[in-house]
Amino acid sequence: MSDELTGEDLIIVEVSDFLDGTLQGPAKDAIAAKVASDPDYKRIHEEMLETKKAMSGMQKARAPATFAQDVTATIHKRSAGRFFARRTLGDRVPFGVLMIVAVLGLCMIGYFLWASETGSLKPNPSHAPTTEPIPSTTR
Repeated sequence: MSDELTGEDLIIVEVSDFLDGTLQGPAKDAIAAKVASDPDYKRIHEEMLETKKAMSGMQKARAPATFAQDVTATIHKRSAGRFFARRTLGDRVPFGVLMIVAVLGLCMIGYFLWASETGSLKPNPSHAPTTEPIPSTTR
């Protein structure tokens, strides 16, 4: 990559690598010597140090834990509900609870079908298939 760059771009790349600590051995020593002696390297090195210092100070400001909820509530309030639909039952009740209710409902339906007079889920011996041959209708 440094073969394609010339002038100030090359200096920026070299000083950036030097500050990031990616240079090792003689390359690191060569850039350190250039920073100490060359005014362009020294200027770019100082600019990068100032930028690094300014950016490190930015990390102190963090968003509050409820930031996303607060923004969502503000948008909902200001948009009069145009961006957010009314919350449905599935949004308010956890999926696990809905699943348990559905399984219990299916179990109750199954029990009522099994216990009914018609016995639609019970095996009925009076309606068991017969082993007698079926008379043929061929002539």
